[in-house]
Amino acid sequence: RVVLGKVICCLQPSTVGMWRTRTSLRFSLSRIASYGVRFHSTSLAPVDRRRFRIKETASVVVIGGGAVGTSLAYHLAKGGVSDVVLLEKTELTAGSTWLAAGVTTFFNPGVNMKKFHYDSIKLYQQLEEETGQSVGLHCPGSIRLATTSERMTEFQYQMQRNNWHPNPQSLIGPTEIAGLCPILNMDGIVGGLYNPGDGHVDPYLLTQALAIGARKYGATIQTNCGVIGMKQLSSGEWQIDTNLGALKAKHVVNAAGFWAQEVGRMVGIELPLVALQHQYVVTDPVPELVALQREIPCLRDLDGSYALRQECNGLLVGPYENPEKVHLQEEWVESGVPPNFGKEMFDIDIDRIAHHLEMAAERIPSFANAGISQVICGPITYSPDSNAMVGLWQGLSNYWLACGFSYGIVQAGGAGKYLASWMINGEPPYQLIEVDAARYGSWTTKNYTAAKARESYGLNTSIVYPKEERSAGRPARVSGAYEAMKQRGAEFGFYSGWEQPNWFALPGDEKGYVPSFRRTNWFAPVGRESELVRERVGIIDLSPYGKLEVSGRGSVDFIDSMFANAVPEVGTTNISHMLTPRGRIYAEMTISRLVDDQFYLVTGQGSEQRDQRWLELHKPSDGDVTVVNVTDDYGCLGIAGPLSREVMASLTSTPMGNNDFPFLTFQKVSLGGIPVFAIRVSCTGELGWELHHASLHTRDLYEILLDAGKPFGIGDFGMYAMDSLRLERGIPLWGTELTIDATALEARLDSFIKLSKIANFVGKEALLKEEATGLSQELVFLTVDTTDTDPEGNEAIWLNDQVVGATTSGGFGYESGRSIAFGYVPRELADPGCHMQVELLGEKRHAEVIACPAIQPEKKHVGSQQDL
Repeated sequence: RVVLGKVICCLQPSTVGMWRTRTSLRFSLSRIASYGVRFHSTSLAPVDRRRFRIKETASVVVIGGGAVGTSLAYHLAKGGVSDVVLLEKTELTAGSTWLAAGVTTFFNPGVNMKKFHYDSIKLYQQLEEETGQSVGLHCPGSIRLATTSERMTEFQYQMQRNNWHPNPQSLIGPTEIAGLCPILNMDGIVGGLYNPGDGHVDPYLLTQALAIGARKYGATIQTNCGVIGMKQLSSGEWQIDTNLGALKAKHVVNAAGFWAQEVGRMVGIELPLVALQHQYVVTDPVPELVALQREIPCLRDLDGSYALRQECNGLLVGPYENPEKVHLQEEWVESGVPPNFGKEMFDIDIDRIAHHLEMAAERIPSFANAGISQVICGPITYSPDSNAMVGLWQGLSNYWLACGFSYGIVQAGGAGKYLASWMINGEPPYQLIEVDAARYGSWTTKNYTAAKARESYGLNTSIVYPKEERSAGRPARVSGAYEAMKQRGAEFGFYSGWEQPNWFALPGDEKGYVPSFRRTNWFAPVGRESELVRERVGIIDLSPYGKLEVSGRGSVDFIDSMFANAVPEVGTTNISHMLTPRGRIYAEMTISRLVDDQFYLVTGQGSEQRDQRWLELHKPSDGDVTVVNVTDDYGCLGIAGPLSREVMASLTSTPMGNNDFPFLTFQKVSLGGIPVFAIRVSCTGELGWELHHASLHTRDLYEILLDAGKPFGIGDFGMYAMDSLRLERGIPLWGTELTIDATALEARLDSFIKLSKIANFVGKEALLKEEATGLSQELVFLTVDTTDTDPEGNEAIWLNDQVVGATTSGGFGYESGRSIAFGYVPRELADPGCHMQVELLGEKRHAEVIACPAIQPEKKHVGSQQDL
């Protein structure tokens, strides 16, 4: 049999039987499980080097000839990069691409990932015209089915996050669903999420079309050329050794699919990736489909945990089994992928997916009556969070990743475009930290990777809630205060591997993670913590903050060239921003100048490797500047509130008055005998300090502060309360308001951007040009009329039935007593008093732009209260 243009494992229909009832279904599945599979060997055969000559040099070498690798080669070559060479150890598609079902969809629950999908589908729609090669694209649309009111609420949640994107999507009712897909059993279906334009593509033909396009624009594609080693030369070039000889390249990209781990180990890195087995079944022709004479939409029965699409006149059904049933290829992690594995398949284990197939048979009666022609069981590569690893690897010069794709076919086109743009222009084209390889680190052990991959795959179709927490593989990174805070009721969130308290459950509070699209069990406790910080004093664990040390003879000039703010004086701290060449916001940090040529930089959770990479990419080559990641060496506790000074003063002889210890300065103090590097700054907007210290002292310092603070009513607060406090005080946050999707001027960072300074810092020229031409969008502060649902960010902003922008973050302000949000809108709508609507769970709620933050932050009333 032939499916998607490829010869693959088949079972004779006569041996499978027909699915008439649930009993016969089980019987059929048990018979399928007893049959073996046929393999197509892709072992690396001896090659006559005289016939196949490899190029000796290249600007970029892409390793891997699947959909992702060929897409990258295509986009690089089309973007004007000369001497792009793609190396494939056997033949194109020999890997996960070969066995993929080829489903394409505009939908993705992650707001930034939607751009991958959109760019992919738009590319696939025009690729045949460009290359002359059909890609087998079908676009019948897709429907996600809802059988509960909670699932429909999720769909409303996804609509508010999608409506500011170009991806087509709408809610539809049972009548529309039945009309689009008349073979459905409509019992229990209450609605659906419809994406017109979704469908499927032939992965084999797609890869060939991308390869044709890559060659058309000048790229070289070398098959039967296996990489057997590589090293970086003193010149900075990469030497790639293959069975056909060696070549040198300035850049190398690991796009090797489930071989990516082996390719990574060639240069001494361990990638947090694991292959797992995914199965799907293909039926014989279904009479109901033959009679329909049109293709039905792809279906995703989320509660049944399977996806279904039409394959010719049959059906293709691919389930996602529960986490405990997921089969990981853990032996590949330990021993590597077998040398001749490529187009092979695993032994069928139909029992793992039988339950989901039975649910499919109930939902689609014609599936229950169909003969099964094929059962496919092949590898999919998963990272811990199921997102790919795309971008520059921190620690190796010009070594890039394009691997770990769990949804490689639908993301290949967008991923290739994204990474090619980054490589060509020197900066990512848009915010997509979800796939940045720098989000992982040494804490992503093999056991952690396996546990999270199993969870991510098994919960593929679960309801996606705001502030979602998943438990597998945790804890991975903890501070010294973790156990003590846990005993005091901490409810932890996951922040780039770290366990950091979101809020604290005190006696009488409902404990645990209670997911909801509306205010839930943490709402009142967070209000209590907000009041604590506003009126007394609170303590928070900020150890996950990234921490970098920059030093050396050239460090002052380097800091001046990398940050838009002025270089701080010795003994002071400032808030500074690294920009991209386009003037967009790459990072926000506090910079403390310890001595003339030594700086201590603090950045957000999980950003340390990403920011270190950017600094090292731009640092001078003469060795006069050193950048060191000290995140794990130092813990950090935050203390904030009007009585925080009294708590500090009771533990040290260092004067703590406002004149002695002004805002944005630091001092080395002893608190209860523990050496502390104290910075007068707090993201809460209240009087406060960050207390940096050797990580082995975190628990002792925490307990000392709690004991000293008892007379002042000290308590704990978590990240939820800090977020509410900073929102009320109008403090923008990196990763939400401050991203590479906005320029520093659009984000109203004017007071931190010194365009008049002599240094030609990265992004300065772009900002000067923007200052002259004007802004296209601007950050605004909104109040939002709500009841039991608060904005969280990424909601569509409407005006006169048109989407005009999107929120970036939001929540409830407990002091002001109202919902608030940041967002970007066109400049002409950014003036105070402008009215618009924010979409929340299917309703457009009134919002108003206000001139000032709801509550004034500490910095703004220091001048009138000198002893604050």
